[in-house]
Amino acid sequence: MKMNKLSALCLAGTMLTASSMAMAWESEDGQHSTSASVALSSEYVWRGISQTDEDPAISGSFDYGHSSGFYAGAWASNVDYGDDASAEIDIYAGFAGEFGDSGVGFDVGALRYIFPGEDYNFNEVYAFVSYSFLTAGVAHSSDTLGSGESGTYYSLDAGYDLPFGGLSLAAGVGLYDADDNAFAAGEDEYTNYYIGVSKEFAGFGWDITYTDTDGDGEDIYGDLADGTFVFSISKSM
Repeated sequence: MKMNKLSALCLAGTMLTASSMAMAWESEDGQHSTSASVALSSEYVWRGISQTDEDPAISGSFDYGHSSGFYAGAWASNVDYGDDASAEIDIYAGFAGEFGDSGVGFDVGALRYIFPGEDYNFNEVYAFVSYSFLTAGVAHSSDTLGSGESGTYYSLDAGYDLPFGGLSLAAGVGLYDADDNAFAAGEDEYTNYYIGVSKEFAGFGWDITYTDTDGDGEDIYGDLADGTFVFSISKSM
């Protein structure tokens, strides 16, 4: 699931497809910018759950940004749910900025999840607030996972550049709380978490992240919610 600006930090642990090759453009007056990327990961994990049946994923995105803070874009990846859906396409738009000179950032927007071949498309609205190395977020849908039930995902994430070795540390936790019939196995919520480290080396970005869920997540999704290491490699141009 792909969003932009501040929310990208919150999704670092749930999307886990940071590996990218990107090209960017900016207008001469700095008002408009675009970027496109293609990404590789050992697995596509969203909110602690494998979306590719524990197999590798390739994804790509295209984003537009305006100096006012408005942005819009699209993101896509392969998926494997054991049905007719083989791809996920996300379309999103929002507005990001800072509250005056407070150092507190914000990002609000809406996202449409599309799964060609199946009918469980759904929408979410989201809001994120960040300060220093912390970001807190909430995303809500009245049709969680295409179930017709409401659900809300709460997240708290942190990113920090370590003072040695050129390493960057990222960690976070999320709570997915939904109506009784949104998830299987009679559960109405589960928690996921992750921790990872990344480094630029030999012209590439290297990342390893561990992600897992609590017992409720395993009750709902079985092996797809098991703890796993996700590897990525990136190259920017």
